[in-house]
Amino acid sequence: MRFIPHSASDISRMLETVGVDSLDVLFEHVPDTLRDKAGLNLPDGLGEQEVLATMEAMAGLNAGLRSFQGAGCYAHFVPAVVGALMRRPEFATAYTPYQPEVSQGTLQAGFEFQTYVSILTGLDVANASLYDGASALAEAGLMALRAQRGRRRILVSAGVHPEYREVLETYLDGYKDGLVEEVPLSADGRTDLAALEKLLGDDVAAVCIGYPNFFGVIDDVGNAARLARRHGAVTVSVTAEALALALLRSPGDCGADVAVAEGQSLGLPRSYGGPGLGLFATRRRFVRQMPGRLVGQTTDGEGRRGYVLTLATREQHIRRDKATSNICTNQGLAALGATVFLGLAGRRGLRALAEANAKAAYDACERLTGADGVERVYDAPFFNEFVVRVKDADAWFASAMREGVIPGVRLNRFGSGLSGADDCVLVTVTEVNSPADVDTLVETARQREAA
Repeated sequence: MRFIPHSASDISRMLETVGVDSLDVLFEHVPDTLRDKAGLNLPDGLGEQEVLATMEAMAGLNAGLRSFQGAGCYAHFVPAVVGALMRRPEFATAYTPYQPEVSQGTLQAGFEFQTYVSILTGLDVANASLYDGASALAEAGLMALRAQRGRRRILVSAGVHPEYREVLETYLDGYKDGLVEEVPLSADGRTDLAALEKLLGDDVAAVCIGYPNFFGVIDDVGNAARLARRHGAVTVSVTAEALALALLRSPGDCGADVAVAEGQSLGLPRSYGGPGLGLFATRRRFVRQMPGRLVGQTTDGEGRRGYVLTLATREQHIRRDKATSNICTNQGLAALGATVFLGLAGRRGLRALAEANAKAAYDACERLTGADGVERVYDAPFFNEFVVRVKDADAWFASAMREGVIPGVRLNRFGSGLSGADDCVLVTVTEVNSPADVDTLVETARQREAA
Protein backbone atom coordinates (compact mmCIF):
# COMPACT_ATOMS: atom_id res chain seq x y z
CA MET A 1 0.00 0.00 0.00
CA ARG A 2 1.42 3.39 -0.95
CA PHE A 3 2.02 5.99 1.80
CA ILE A 4 0.78 9.40 0.60
CA PRO A 5 1.21 11.93 3.45
CA HIS A 6 -0.51 15.30 3.74
CA SER A 7 1.87 18.20 4.22
CA ALA A 8 1.08 21.12 6.55
CA SER A 9 0.18 23.24 3.53
CA ASP A 10 -2.12 20.47 2.21
CA ILE A 11 -3.96 20.39 5.55
CA SER A 12 -4.18 24.20 5.66
CA ARG A 13 -5.75 24.34 2.20
CA MET A 14 -8.25 21.60 3.04
CA LEU A 15 -9.29 23.41 6.24
CA GLU A 16 -9.67 26.65 4.30
CA THR A 17 -11.85 24.88 1.72
CA VAL A 18 -14.27 23.52 4.35
CA GLY A 19 -14.23 26.84 6.24
CA VAL A 20 -12.66 25.96 9.61
CA ASP A 21 -9.47 27.09 11.37
CA SER A 22 -8.17 23.79 12.78
CA LEU A 23 -8.64 20.04 12.81
CA ASP A 24 -9.97 20.22 16.38
CA VAL A 25 -13.05 22.10 15.15
CA LEU A 26 -14.04 19.04 13.12
CA PHE A 27 -14.39 17.03 16.33
CA GLU A 28 -16.14 19.59 18.53
CA HIS A 29 -19.50 17.83 18.11
CA VAL A 30 -18.07 14.77 19.86
CA PRO A 31 -18.75 15.02 23.65
CA ASP A 32 -15.74 15.73 25.85
CA THR A 33 -16.35 12.53 27.81
CA LEU A 34 -15.83 10.49 24.66
CA ARG A 35 -12.87 12.48 23.39
CA ASP A 36 -11.08 12.02 26.71
CA LYS A 37 -11.33 8.26 26.28
CA ALA A 38 -10.17 8.29 22.68
CA GLY A 39 -6.45 8.34 23.40
CA LEU A 40 -4.42 5.24 22.55
CA ASN A 41 -1.90 3.90 25.03
CA LEU A 42 0.73 2.92 22.49
CA PRO A 43 4.51 2.62 22.81
CA ASP A 44 6.76 5.09 21.02
CA GLY A 45 6.83 4.54 17.28
CA LEU A 46 9.76 3.08 15.36
CA GLY A 47 11.39 4.38 12.23
CA GLU A 48 10.45 2.85 8.88
CA GLN A 49 13.69 0.86 8.68
CA GLU A 50 13.14 -0.60 12.16
CA VAL A 51 9.51 -1.48 11.39
CA LEU A 52 10.51 -3.30 8.20
CA ALA A 53 13.22 -5.25 10.03
CA THR A 54 10.76 -6.25 12.77
CA MET A 55 8.11 -7.39 10.31
CA GLU A 56 10.64 -9.34 8.23
CA ALA A 57 11.84 -11.13 11.37
CA MET A 58 8.26 -12.06 12.23
CA ALA A 59 7.59 -13.26 8.69
CA GLY A 60 10.77 -15.35 8.83
CA LEU A 61 9.22 -17.48 11.57
CA ASN A 62 6.97 -19.00 8.88
CA ALA A 63 9.85 -19.95 6.59
CA GLY A 64 10.02 -23.58 5.55
CA LEU A 65 6.45 -24.54 6.47
CA ARG A 66 4.85 -26.71 3.80
CA SER A 67 1.11 -26.82 4.17
CA PHE A 68 -1.46 -29.39 3.02
CA GLN A 69 -4.35 -27.36 4.42
CA GLY A 70 -7.47 -26.54 2.41
CA ALA A 71 -11.01 -26.78 3.80
CA GLY A 72 -12.21 -23.77 1.81
CA CYS A 73 -9.00 -21.73 1.51
CA TYR A 74 -6.47 -22.98 -1.03
CA ALA A 75 -2.82 -22.39 -1.85
CA HIS A 76 -2.30 -21.81 -5.56
CA PHE A 77 0.40 -20.03 -7.52
CA VAL A 78 -0.61 -16.47 -8.41
CA PRO A 79 1.20 -15.01 -11.46
CA ALA A 80 2.76 -11.58 -10.88
CA VAL A 81 0.67 -10.01 -13.64
CA VAL A 82 -2.49 -10.48 -11.54
CA GLY A 83 -1.23 -8.18 -8.79
CA ALA A 84 0.29 -5.76 -11.27
CA LEU A 85 -3.04 -5.15 -13.00
CA MET A 86 -5.03 -5.07 -9.76
CA ARG A 87 -2.77 -2.26 -8.51
CA ARG A 88 -3.36 -0.03 -11.49
CA PRO A 89 -4.83 3.29 -10.29
CA GLU A 90 -7.79 2.99 -12.67
CA PHE A 91 -9.12 0.18 -10.47
CA ALA A 92 -8.31 1.78 -7.12
CA THR A 93 -11.96 1.91 -6.00
CA ALA A 94 -14.52 -0.89 -5.91
CA TYR A 95 -17.43 1.51 -5.45
CA THR A 96 -20.46 0.71 -7.57
CA PRO A 97 -19.99 2.39 -11.00
CA TYR A 98 -23.39 4.08 -11.29
CA GLN A 99 -22.11 6.57 -13.87
CA PRO A 100 -21.19 4.53 -16.96
CA GLU A 101 -19.72 7.50 -18.80
CA VAL A 102 -16.78 7.54 -16.37
CA SER A 103 -16.69 3.82 -15.45
CA GLN A 104 -16.27 1.93 -18.72
CA GLY A 105 -13.06 0.17 -17.66
CA THR A 106 -14.52 -1.07 -14.37
CA LEU A 107 -17.77 -2.07 -16.04
CA GLN A 108 -16.02 -3.95 -18.83
CA ALA A 109 -13.93 -5.85 -16.26
CA GLY A 110 -17.15 -6.78 -14.45
CA PHE A 111 -18.75 -7.93 -17.70
CA GLU A 112 -15.75 -10.10 -18.55
CA PHE A 113 -15.84 -11.56 -15.03
CA GLN A 114 -19.51 -12.48 -15.44
CA THR A 115 -18.74 -14.12 -18.77
CA TYR A 116 -16.03 -16.31 -17.24
CA VAL A 117 -18.28 -17.33 -14.35
CA SER A 118 -21.09 -18.26 -16.75
CA ILE A 119 -18.68 -20.42 -18.75
CA LEU A 120 -17.35 -22.17 -15.63
CA THR A 121 -20.79 -22.85 -14.19
CA GLY A 122 -22.65 -23.62 -17.44
CA LEU A 123 -25.44 -21.21 -16.51
CA ASP A 124 -27.04 -18.32 -18.36
CA VAL A 125 -26.24 -15.30 -16.22
CA ALA A 126 -23.80 -14.37 -13.45
CA ASN A 127 -23.47 -11.33 -11.20
CA ALA A 128 -20.37 -9.26 -10.41
CA SER A 129 -19.97 -10.32 -7.57
CA LEU A 130 -20.61 -11.23 -3.87
CA TYR A 131 -18.47 -11.15 -0.74
CA ASP A 132 -17.51 -14.84 -0.58
CA GLY A 133 -18.80 -18.34 -1.12
CA ALA A 134 -20.68 -18.40 2.18
CA SER A 135 -22.65 -15.20 1.54
CA ALA A 136 -23.30 -16.41 -2.02
CA LEU A 137 -24.98 -19.54 -0.62
CA ALA A 138 -27.04 -17.43 1.78
CA GLU A 139 -28.16 -15.16 -1.06
CA ALA A 140 -29.09 -18.23 -3.14
CA GLY A 141 -31.30 -19.42 -0.29
CA LEU A 142 -33.02 -16.06 -0.05
CA MET A 143 -33.49 -15.94 -3.82
CA ALA A 144 -35.10 -19.40 -3.82
CA LEU A 145 -37.55 -18.28 -1.13
CA ARG A 146 -38.40 -15.07 -3.03
CA ALA A 147 -38.87 -16.86 -6.33
CA GLN A 148 -41.13 -19.54 -4.84
CA ARG A 149 -43.57 -17.90 -2.48
CA GLY A 150 -45.20 -20.29 -0.04
CA ARG A 151 -42.19 -22.62 0.15
CA ARG A 152 -40.11 -22.27 3.30
CA ARG A 153 -37.78 -25.28 3.67
CA ILE A 154 -34.20 -25.33 2.40
CA LEU A 155 -32.51 -28.74 2.36
CA VAL A 156 -28.72 -28.59 2.75
CA SER A 157 -26.42 -31.57 2.33
CA ALA A 158 -24.17 -32.37 5.29
CA GLY A 159 -21.36 -32.21 2.74
CA VAL A 160 -21.73 -28.44 2.27
CA HIS A 161 -18.98 -26.50 4.06
CA PRO A 162 -20.07 -26.21 7.73
CA GLU A 163 -19.18 -22.51 7.87
CA TYR A 164 -21.25 -21.83 4.75
CA ARG A 165 -24.17 -23.57 6.42
CA GLU A 166 -23.73 -21.40 9.52
CA VAL A 167 -23.86 -18.23 7.40
CA LEU A 168 -27.03 -19.46 5.66
CA GLU A 169 -28.66 -20.17 9.02
CA THR A 170 -27.60 -16.74 10.32
CA TYR A 171 -29.15 -15.01 7.29
CA LEU A 172 -32.40 -16.90 7.86
CA ASP A 173 -32.45 -16.48 11.64
CA GLY A 174 -35.75 -14.76 12.40
CA TYR A 175 -36.78 -14.92 8.74
CA LYS A 176 -40.29 -16.29 9.06
CA ASP A 177 -40.27 -18.00 5.67
CA GLY A 178 -36.96 -19.86 5.93
CA LEU A 179 -36.12 -23.17 7.61
CA VAL A 180 -32.83 -25.05 7.04
CA GLU A 181 -32.79 -28.86 7.28
CA GLU A 182 -29.77 -31.16 6.88
CA VAL A 183 -29.56 -34.07 4.44
CA PRO A 184 -27.12 -36.78 5.66
CA LEU A 185 -24.26 -38.29 3.68
CA SER A 186 -23.95 -41.87 2.45
CA ALA A 187 -21.03 -44.04 3.52
CA ASP A 188 -19.09 -43.04 0.38
CA GLY A 189 -19.20 -39.32 1.23
CA ARG A 190 -21.90 -38.29 -1.23
CA THR A 191 -25.34 -36.97 -0.33
CA ASP A 192 -27.75 -39.73 0.68
CA LEU A 193 -30.26 -39.50 -2.17
CA ALA A 194 -32.73 -41.86 -0.49
CA ALA A 195 -32.80 -39.58 2.55
CA LEU A 196 -33.13 -36.55 0.28
CA GLU A 197 -36.12 -38.07 -1.48
CA LYS A 198 -37.87 -38.67 1.86
CA LEU A 199 -37.27 -35.07 2.96
CA LEU A 200 -38.48 -33.51 -0.29
CA GLY A 201 -41.98 -32.08 -0.48
CA ASP A 202 -43.96 -29.31 -2.10
CA ASP A 203 -42.84 -26.88 0.63
CA VAL A 204 -39.12 -27.22 -0.24
CA ALA A 205 -37.69 -24.13 -1.93
CA ALA A 206 -34.14 -25.31 -2.54
CA VAL A 207 -31.77 -28.27 -2.33
CA CYS A 208 -28.13 -27.26 -1.71
CA ILE A 209 -25.38 -29.76 -2.50
CA GLY A 210 -21.57 -29.51 -2.43
CA TYR A 211 -19.68 -29.82 -5.72
CA PRO A 212 -17.06 -30.88 -4.69
CA ASN A 213 -18.27 -31.03 -1.13
CA PHE A 214 -16.42 -30.02 2.04
CA PHE A 215 -14.67 -33.41 2.18
CA GLY A 216 -13.41 -33.08 -1.39
CA VAL A 217 -15.94 -35.63 -2.68
CA ILE A 218 -17.56 -35.03 -6.08
CA ASP A 219 -21.25 -35.29 -5.22
CA ASP A 220 -24.05 -36.51 -7.47
CA VAL A 221 -25.56 -33.16 -8.42
CA GLY A 222 -27.37 -34.61 -11.44
CA ASN A 223 -29.51 -37.11 -9.55
CA ALA A 224 -30.09 -34.67 -6.68
CA ALA A 225 -31.32 -32.11 -9.22
CA ARG A 226 -33.69 -34.62 -10.79
CA LEU A 227 -35.22 -35.40 -7.40
CA ALA A 228 -35.54 -31.69 -6.57
CA ARG A 229 -37.14 -30.93 -9.94
CA ARG A 230 -39.92 -33.47 -9.33
CA HIS A 231 -41.05 -31.37 -6.38
CA GLY A 232 -40.47 -27.98 -8.03
CA ALA A 233 -37.45 -27.15 -5.85
CA VAL A 234 -34.40 -25.15 -6.99
CA THR A 235 -31.06 -26.99 -6.99
CA VAL A 236 -28.04 -25.02 -5.73
CA SER A 237 -24.52 -26.36 -6.25
CA VAL A 238 -22.01 -25.10 -3.68
CA THR A 239 -18.28 -25.07 -4.49
CA ALA A 240 -15.48 -23.98 -2.16
CA GLU A 241 -12.66 -24.87 -4.58
CA ALA A 242 -13.56 -23.10 -7.82
CA LEU A 243 -10.64 -24.62 -9.72
CA ALA A 244 -12.57 -27.91 -9.72
CA LEU A 245 -15.11 -26.37 -12.11
CA ALA A 246 -12.43 -26.38 -14.83
CA LEU A 247 -12.33 -30.19 -14.73
CA LEU A 248 -15.78 -31.35 -13.64
CA ARG A 249 -18.95 -31.31 -15.68
CA SER A 250 -20.45 -27.86 -15.14
CA PRO A 251 -23.21 -27.46 -12.50
CA GLY A 252 -25.60 -26.19 -15.18
CA ASP A 253 -25.04 -29.27 -17.32
CA CYS A 254 -25.69 -31.42 -14.23
CA GLY A 255 -29.09 -29.77 -13.79
CA ALA A 256 -28.32 -27.17 -11.11
CA ASP A 257 -30.46 -24.02 -11.28
CA VAL A 258 -28.02 -21.93 -9.26
CA ALA A 259 -24.26 -22.31 -8.80
CA VAL A 260 -22.41 -20.53 -6.02
CA ALA A 261 -18.71 -20.74 -5.27
CA GLU A 262 -15.76 -19.21 -3.48
CA GLY A 263 -13.41 -17.82 -6.13
CA GLN A 264 -10.33 -17.36 -3.93
CA SER A 265 -8.40 -20.11 -5.70
CA LEU A 266 -8.67 -18.21 -9.00
CA GLY A 267 -5.74 -15.83 -8.66
CA LEU A 268 -6.20 -14.63 -5.08
CA PRO A 269 -3.84 -15.31 -2.16
CA ARG A 270 -4.97 -16.91 1.09
CA SER A 271 -5.95 -14.16 3.49
CA TYR A 272 -7.72 -16.15 6.24
CA GLY A 273 -10.47 -13.64 6.86
CA GLY A 274 -10.68 -11.68 3.65
CA PRO A 275 -11.00 -10.75 0.99
CA GLY A 276 -12.76 -13.67 -0.64
CA LEU A 277 -14.81 -13.68 -3.81
CA GLY A 278 -18.38 -14.92 -4.14
CA LEU A 279 -19.36 -16.40 -7.51
CA PHE A 280 -23.08 -16.54 -8.30
CA ALA A 281 -24.71 -17.77 -11.49
CA THR A 282 -28.23 -18.88 -12.33
CA ARG A 283 -30.68 -19.62 -15.12
CA ARG A 284 -32.25 -16.79 -17.08
CA ARG A 285 -35.70 -17.22 -15.53
CA PHE A 286 -34.32 -16.08 -12.15
CA VAL A 287 -32.46 -13.03 -13.44
CA ARG A 288 -34.86 -10.51 -11.89
CA GLN A 289 -34.46 -12.16 -8.51
CA MET A 290 -30.65 -12.24 -8.62
CA PRO A 291 -28.74 -10.61 -5.78
CA GLY A 292 -25.86 -8.22 -6.27
CA ARG A 293 -25.16 -6.18 -9.37
CA LEU A 294 -25.27 -7.15 -13.03
CA VAL A 295 -23.25 -5.52 -15.81
CA GLY A 296 -24.80 -5.49 -19.27
CA GLN A 297 -23.39 -4.75 -22.73
CA THR A 298 -25.21 -2.27 -24.93
CA THR A 299 -24.65 0.36 -27.64
CA ASP A 300 -24.90 4.13 -27.40
CA GLY A 301 -26.73 6.50 -29.75
CA GLU A 302 -23.88 6.29 -32.24
CA GLY A 303 -23.76 2.50 -32.25
CA ARG A 304 -20.62 2.20 -30.13
CA ARG A 305 -20.33 -0.68 -27.67
CA GLY A 306 -20.63 0.25 -24.01
CA TYR A 307 -21.28 -1.26 -20.58
CA VAL A 308 -23.87 -0.32 -17.96
CA LEU A 309 -25.35 -1.63 -14.75
CA THR A 310 -28.65 -3.31 -15.47
CA LEU A 311 -31.53 -4.68 -13.38
CA ALA A 312 -29.93 -3.16 -10.27
CA THR A 313 -31.06 0.42 -9.70
CA ARG A 314 -29.63 2.39 -6.81
CA GLU A 315 -33.05 2.47 -5.18
CA GLN A 316 -32.85 -1.30 -4.74
CA HIS A 317 -30.36 -0.86 -1.97
CA ILE A 318 -32.66 1.22 0.25
CA ARG A 319 -35.72 -1.05 -0.02
CA ARG A 320 -34.68 -3.06 3.05
CA ASP A 321 -36.48 -6.42 3.15
CA LYS A 322 -37.99 -5.86 -0.33
CA ALA A 323 -34.61 -5.57 -2.03
CA THR A 324 -33.20 -8.55 -3.93
CA SER A 325 -29.99 -8.03 -1.97
CA ASN A 326 -28.63 -5.70 0.67
CA ILE A 327 -25.03 -6.19 -0.37
CA CYS A 328 -24.50 -2.74 -1.87
CA THR A 329 -20.84 -3.01 -2.80
CA ASN A 330 -18.79 -6.09 -3.64
CA GLN A 331 -15.29 -7.53 -3.99
CA GLY A 332 -14.47 -5.47 -7.08
CA LEU A 333 -10.68 -5.81 -6.95
CA ALA A 334 -10.93 -9.51 -6.09
CA ALA A 335 -13.21 -10.04 -9.10
CA LEU A 336 -10.71 -8.16 -11.26
CA GLY A 337 -7.90 -10.44 -10.01
CA ALA A 338 -9.91 -13.54 -10.88
CA THR A 339 -10.70 -12.09 -14.32
CA VAL A 340 -7.01 -11.49 -15.05
CA PHE A 341 -6.08 -14.97 -13.80
CA LEU A 342 -8.77 -16.70 -15.88
CA GLY A 343 -7.88 -14.71 -18.98
CA LEU A 344 -4.20 -15.54 -18.52
CA ALA A 345 -4.78 -19.27 -17.97
CA GLY A 346 -7.38 -19.70 -20.69
CA ARG A 347 -9.67 -22.70 -21.06
CA ARG A 348 -6.88 -25.23 -21.75
CA GLY A 349 -4.47 -23.84 -19.17
CA LEU A 350 -7.09 -23.86 -16.43
CA ARG A 351 -8.08 -27.45 -17.21
CA ALA A 352 -4.42 -28.53 -17.25
CA LEU A 353 -3.94 -26.94 -13.84
CA ALA A 354 -7.03 -28.69 -12.46
CA GLU A 355 -5.86 -32.03 -13.86
CA ALA A 356 -2.44 -31.56 -12.24
CA ASN A 357 -4.10 -30.87 -8.88
CA ALA A 358 -6.32 -33.95 -9.11
CA LYS A 359 -3.46 -36.24 -10.18
CA ALA A 360 -1.17 -35.03 -7.39
CA ALA A 361 -3.91 -35.48 -4.79
CA TYR A 362 -4.71 -39.04 -5.90
CA ASP A 363 -1.01 -39.92 -5.83
CA ALA A 364 -0.62 -38.50 -2.31
CA CYS A 365 -3.75 -40.32 -1.13
CA GLU A 366 -2.54 -43.66 -2.47
CA ARG A 367 0.85 -43.27 -0.81
CA LEU A 368 -0.52 -42.05 2.51
CA THR A 369 -3.02 -44.86 2.83
CA GLY A 370 -0.16 -47.29 2.27
CA ALA A 371 1.14 -46.43 5.75
CA ASP A 372 -0.07 -48.51 8.68
CA GLY A 373 -2.93 -46.95 10.60
CA VAL A 374 -3.91 -44.54 7.79
CA GLU A 375 -7.14 -45.21 5.89
CA ARG A 376 -9.24 -43.26 3.45
CA VAL A 377 -12.65 -42.43 4.94
CA TYR A 378 -14.74 -41.90 1.78
CA ASP A 379 -14.29 -43.94 -1.39
CA ALA A 380 -16.24 -41.71 -3.81
CA PRO A 381 -14.22 -39.76 -6.42
CA PHE A 382 -12.63 -36.55 -5.14
CA PHE A 383 -10.84 -33.54 -6.58
CA ASN A 384 -7.76 -32.25 -4.75
CA GLU A 385 -8.59 -33.00 -1.12
CA PHE A 386 -9.56 -36.15 0.74
CA VAL A 387 -10.23 -37.37 4.28
CA VAL A 388 -8.04 -39.91 6.05
CA ARG A 389 -8.51 -41.48 9.45
CA VAL A 390 -5.16 -41.71 11.23
CA LYS A 391 -4.48 -43.82 14.24
CA ASP A 392 -3.11 -41.27 16.73
CA ALA A 393 -3.42 -38.14 14.61
CA ASP A 394 -1.78 -36.13 17.41
CA ALA A 395 1.45 -38.08 16.94
CA TRP A 396 1.32 -37.55 13.18
CA PHE A 397 0.92 -33.79 13.52
CA ALA A 398 3.74 -33.63 16.05
CA SER A 399 6.02 -35.65 13.76
CA ALA A 400 5.10 -33.57 10.72
CA MET A 401 5.53 -30.20 12.43
CA ARG A 402 9.07 -31.18 13.43
CA GLU A 403 9.75 -31.53 9.69
CA GLY A 404 8.09 -28.21 8.86
CA VAL A 405 4.93 -29.79 7.43
CA ILE A 406 1.28 -29.11 8.26
CA PRO A 407 -0.44 -32.37 7.19
CA GLY A 408 -3.92 -30.94 6.75
CA VAL A 409 -6.94 -29.76 8.74
CA ARG A 410 -8.25 -31.65 11.77
CA LEU A 411 -11.97 -32.18 11.24
CA ASN A 412 -12.88 -32.23 14.93
CA ARG A 413 -12.68 -28.43 14.91
CA PHE A 414 -15.76 -28.32 12.66
CA GLY A 415 -17.88 -30.76 14.65
CA SER A 416 -18.19 -32.66 11.38
CA GLY A 417 -20.28 -35.49 12.81
CA LEU A 418 -17.83 -38.08 11.43
CA SER A 419 -17.44 -41.21 13.50
CA GLY A 420 -14.04 -40.88 15.15
CA ALA A 421 -13.63 -37.31 13.90
CA ASP A 422 -10.80 -36.69 16.38
CA ASP A 423 -8.56 -38.85 14.17
CA CYS A 424 -9.88 -37.56 10.83
CA VAL A 425 -7.75 -35.20 8.75
CA LEU A 426 -8.70 -33.35 5.55
CA VAL A 427 -5.58 -33.35 3.34
CA THR A 428 -5.32 -30.97 0.36
CA VAL A 429 -2.76 -31.14 -2.44
CA THR A 430 -2.31 -28.40 -5.04
CA GLU A 431 0.34 -27.44 -7.58
CA VAL A 432 2.33 -25.56 -4.90
CA ASN A 433 3.04 -28.86 -3.10
CA SER A 434 6.11 -30.33 -4.80
CA PRO A 435 6.78 -34.08 -5.07
CA ALA A 436 9.41 -33.59 -2.38
CA ASP A 437 6.76 -32.06 -0.11
CA VAL A 438 4.55 -35.12 -0.61
CA ASP A 439 7.54 -37.37 0.11
CA THR A 440 8.01 -35.60 3.43
CA LEU A 441 4.30 -35.82 4.24
CA VAL A 442 4.27 -39.58 3.67
CA GLU A 443 7.49 -40.05 5.60
CA THR A 444 6.10 -38.24 8.63
CA ALA A 445 3.12 -40.63 8.64
CA ARG A 446 5.58 -43.55 8.75
CA GLN A 447 7.64 -41.87 11.46
CA ARG A 448 4.46 -41.76 13.54
CA GLU A 449 4.29 -45.56 13.27
CA ALA A 450 7.86 -45.91 14.55
CA ALA A 451 7.18 -43.50 17.42
